[in-house]
Amino acid sequence: MRTSLKIGIFALAVVVAGIGYALSPYFRNTTPHNAAAKSLYEFTVKDIDGQDVPLSKFKGKVIMVVNVASKCGNTPQYKGLEQMYEKYKDQGLVILGFPANNFAGQEPGSDAEIKEFCSATYAVKFPMFSKVSVKGDDAHPLYQWLIASTEDKSDVDWNFAKFLVGRDGKVLGRFKARIKPDDIKLISAVESALAAKG
Repeated sequence: MRTSLKIGIFALAVVVAGIGYALSPYFRNTTPHNAAAKSLYEFTVKDIDGQDVPLSKFKGKVIMVVNVASKCGNTPQYKGLEQMYEKYKDQGLVILGFPANNFAGQEPGSDAEIKEFCSATYAVKFPMFSKVSVKGDDAHPLYQWLIASTEDKSDVDWNFAKFLVGRDGKVLGRFKARIKPDDIKLISAVESALAAKG
């Protein structure tokens, strides 16, 4: 009797632990879960100075979300991104830079150090945000949602991957890290998104 009771308690503990593990990603984050959000505008993130920024402030804009890093072979893309921002911002484009240290430790600095680097080296004026994780179990809810909202559900491939979001706050497409800001495919997608009034 005692043996069967112990087995029953052990089996129950295994089940409870399994449920807890399955649900843990949903309790780890305080912002909307990737499956629940209907648009980018439902998220609030911290900017590079640590202030909360509701992404609804960019409602009606075409948004490019980019995970950035200061010590990567792709880091010079900052220049192209800033040029794109300056060229199209008056038409409604905004670029949101999210530093991430997920790839080979190429973004080791603090938010303050990253801000100084971007300003001094590339004169970045597009909005920059606090460092986040963009892949794995601790991926920021925004990135969970971005990935879940595209046909390609694979992880972000490297620093400077890009997600293009339309004026309605929904993902239009994603571009691998190797796609530079002056790539004709990316420029065409941005211009098409800007031309859409929805």
